[in-house]
Amino acid sequence: MGYHAVARLYPKHIRESYVRLLQYSNIRTNPDRFVGFVLVFTLGLALAFAFQFANKLGLNVFIAFIAGFFGLQFIIYMWLFFQVTKKARDVEKVLPDALQLMSSNLRAGLTVDNALLLSARPEFGIFAGEIERIGKEVTLGKPLEEALMTVVPRIKSEKLEKAMLLIITGLKSGGEVANLIEQTARNIRNQDLTDQKIRSSVLSYVLFVVFAVGAGAPVLYGLSSFLIEVLKKVFAQIKIPETAQIDIPLKVSQISLDPAFVVFYAVIALIITSIMSSLVMGAIMKGKAKEGAKYIPFIILMTLVVFFVARMLITALLGDLFKF
Repeated sequence: MGYHAVARLYPKHIRESYVRLLQYSNIRTNPDRFVGFVLVFTLGLALAFAFQFANKLGLNVFIAFIAGFFGLQFIIYMWLFFQVTKKARDVEKVLPDALQLMSSNLRAGLTVDNALLLSARPEFGIFAGEIERIGKEVTLGKPLEEALMTVVPRIKSEKLEKAMLLIITGLKSGGEVANLIEQTARNIRNQDLTDQKIRSSVLSYVLFVVFAVGAGAPVLYGLSSFLIEVLKKVFAQIKIPETAQIDIPLKVSQISLDPAFVVFYAVIALIITSIMSSLVMGAIMKGKAKEGAKYIPFIILMTLVVFFVARMLITALLGDLFKF
């Protein structure tokens, strides 16, 4: 069974999501073949992970396999997503300059197709290739409106799509192309400036989230886990005489809370909190929760380091007091 057939094992909406990302990315391969390869690769790697590390980590083999499989799927999907996002940002960065150059070429008396082709400067990167493609299609007789819209399915950028639609609307209404393109470039620059001001204004919220998750929560969990160890030691030293006739609602002898479980719980809680806070940061800064996925490894690493360092310092400072 080939990769094309394996790809059909995916749920339809997941397969279509992969296909859309591949269309927007720079990866040039058959979408079904790629999706099938991803499924086979992640299954094999998850199985190897489960049998190799499940016992060492104290996990059930099936749980380790499921966690490894979905973890790898998430990593590959987010890698594709960031490839698409980076491509769109690179295009949006040079889009105003490219449109300004097109407008200048048109004002110089060049035809539309020549103005497009001469605007394909190497410094425009990926967008230079798209401009050349549009210019060649116009030269071969395709209407300018259709040629401009062919770039939209290849680059996932709302700014680019809106710019193309605005230019096409102006062309259909009989507006002057050079003025229209120049005004579009000016509007994009103004929008970029507005976006920068918004990001600056929400920086304080991002810093608060980073401090709360990266410093506040780990220190509190570290202190809590230390206090649990202290309480367990104190309760273990309490001796209640059998002849005592005191009604106590708590039976000290039945307390069996394992400090190792508390540490494990704290680590899991910090990881989940780090993931959610990263998504919140992405939503605040970029307007999309997915944009925060790239911060997940760094936030998790920071919170866990602070947690274990806090435990170590608290134990060193207060351990002698409780004879630890």
